[in-house]
Amino acid sequence: MAEAKKTIKLFLGIDDAGRGPVIGPMVLAGCLVNEETAERFKRLGVKDSKMLTPERREKLAEIIKQGAEAFYIVQASASDIDYSLTHGTNLNQLEALKTAEIINHILEIIKKEVILQIDCPSNNIIAWRNYLLERVNENITKRVKVQCEHKADVRYPAVSAASILAKVTRDREIESIKKKYGIEVGSGYPADPLCQKFIRTEAKNYMKQGIIRETWQTFKNSQLGEKKEKLQKRLNDF
Repeated sequence: MAEAKKTIKLFLGIDDAGRGPVIGPMVLAGCLVNEETAERFKRLGVKDSKMLTPERREKLAEIIKQGAEAFYIVQASASDIDYSLTHGTNLNQLEALKTAEIINHILEIIKKEVILQIDCPSNNIIAWRNYLLERVNENITKRVKVQCEHKADVRYPAVSAASILAKVTRDREIESIKKKYGIEVGSGYPADPLCQKFIRTEAKNYMKQGIIRETWQTFKNSQLGEKKEKLQKRLNDF
């Protein structure tokens, strides 16, 4: 009797980088791997990107791109995020839209059953999952099993791989912004002193360039502080 052929499982891991910064894009990556590749990635040290040095992330990103069945990276620029937030789409919803874009892109090409492993950005996993699946093409939802969890980037190699691709892309985008405009924004996160200095002293000169999330409270507070300072100076003139 012929031995039954083993079905090879495929995993599509999806994760983001850059949800919280005031400077630069939010990046999402999808990485499709089979069981064997997932285990190989794990042995090579593929893990949540926050647990790796920038140098190690760069090296692993190339290994991931070469070893994956497929990968796809999308971005939401600072201006995209501002537009969404001022037109009724919150950040979690925007991330769901970008996640659906990745799923639709990869799985329209790969016509197989796939296990989706997603690092959920929302506290309400069920509601976010449902919102996401409503935006995935119907022919695709019929052949996916969804594992939507918190800390999926720690638990699943496919998601860890996606987190590395997203983080490396985001870091490269920040470096590109620095070179293009000749500015220093650090990591672009509000807690970074270099970013704080830029927002406080230079950001007003780069408004509408699509690199600053002008809807972020960090930016609004800096502008409000400047207005108060100018008003106080005018009052002192009397």
